[in-house]
Amino acid sequence: MNNKKRDLLRFITAGSVDNGKSTLIGRLLYDSKSIFQDQLNAIKSSSKKRGLDHIDLSLFTDGLKDERAQGITIDVAYRYFSTPKRAFIIADTPGHIQYTRNMVTGASTANLALILVDVRDGIIEQTKRHSFIASLLQIPHVIVCVNKMDLVDYSEEAFNEVVEQYEEFSAKLTVKDVRYIPISALHGDNVVKRSNNMPWFEGRPLMNMLETIHISSDRNFIDMRFPVQHIIRPHSDAFHDFRGYAGRVASGTVRVQDDIVVLPSGFESKIKSIDTLDGELEEAFPPMSVTLTLEDDIDVSRGDMIVKVNNKPTQTQDIDVMLCWFNKASPLPSAKFYLKHTTHEVKAIIKEIIYKVDVNTLHKIEDDKTLNINDIARVRLRTTQPLFIDKYSQNRITGSLILIDIDTNETVAAGMIN
Repeated sequence: MNNKKRDLLRFITAGSVDNGKSTLIGRLLYDSKSIFQDQLNAIKSSSKKRGLDHIDLSLFTDGLKDERAQGITIDVAYRYFSTPKRAFIIADTPGHIQYTRNMVTGASTANLALILVDVRDGIIEQTKRHSFIASLLQIPHVIVCVNKMDLVDYSEEAFNEVVEQYEEFSAKLTVKDVRYIPISALHGDNVVKRSNNMPWFEGRPLMNMLETIHISSDRNFIDMRFPVQHIIRPHSDAFHDFRGYAGRVASGTVRVQDDIVVLPSGFESKIKSIDTLDGELEEAFPPMSVTLTLEDDIDVSRGDMIVKVNNKPTQTQDIDVMLCWFNKASPLPSAKFYLKHTTHEVKAIIKEIIYKVDVNTLHKIEDDKTLNINDIARVRLRTTQPLFIDKYSQNRITGSLILIDIDTNETVAAGMIN
């Protein structure tokens, strides 16, 4: 039996309300045999009741909507499935403008965005908004699925027209890798199998793209950052002097005998060992969770960061961020928040709102300084203690933060550091 661990691709699906997102997800799950038999029977029975002569695959995800109406399910629905080549987590994000914050939540850990476009409508405002958020969150790969090709007789011209529109718009964005694929989610054209209806399309079907797209180099393996999550002191006779620092490698690689410095104290040491549940390692890299021990007895606390001596993050109390505001209430002037950055929590205020972004046109709005729910704005924050930060474009973990309301403990905003 092959015990090799499959890598995991996280992707979001975004599209306007009637673009066929639910049908596409249902098709991926159905054709990859990731739907349980009892779920399939229920979908077949519901389809029959509706008088359909085919299985309505959208029912597999739309079943959540009733729960959502009762406030049971959060607005981002996560789905897990796998093929022999790769495991996948889909974050199905809502299409409506009032759920911009939910898309930000779903997209924050994604490797890839699937943006659905109805071939008859072309690039609409929601397409632009979803693409802007994908770009803002530095999602490395975007696949534009031009859906409902069956409704335009699988026309190559209609597909090319949508591609041209998107190319023109996405030139203003910072997405590195954009691919286009003509599909019919309803009939399965170019979803898992190549379509006989579109012999003019020479690319691969969607599932093949998802299985083979190269994601291992998307992580930052250069700047070693290890935010300390927990101090391990077993207090047992066998490990009487053991003192380890547990956490997840945020970026870079760390090896035994590396010269390191602990921030904020500035004390230097060497890596003595890298421990895991399965034994010691010579090297660790993201997103591994490990315990580091140091050769010197240094005072290290949760929220400290272990980095290499010759490669340090920026240390500052003034932070320039693109902020997505999540809360119904606007922030009060000089209101204090908890700011959570990696494993570190400090207090902070919004010092200045520089401009807001019109997500549909990408224009800057400089005369409106109020933050409303789902607004995206460039702001300056001031913290009570220095943070150790990188630009979000270089490091999605040490470059991101959240703001938490001090009174209610609600997460009110997420920020990407410029």
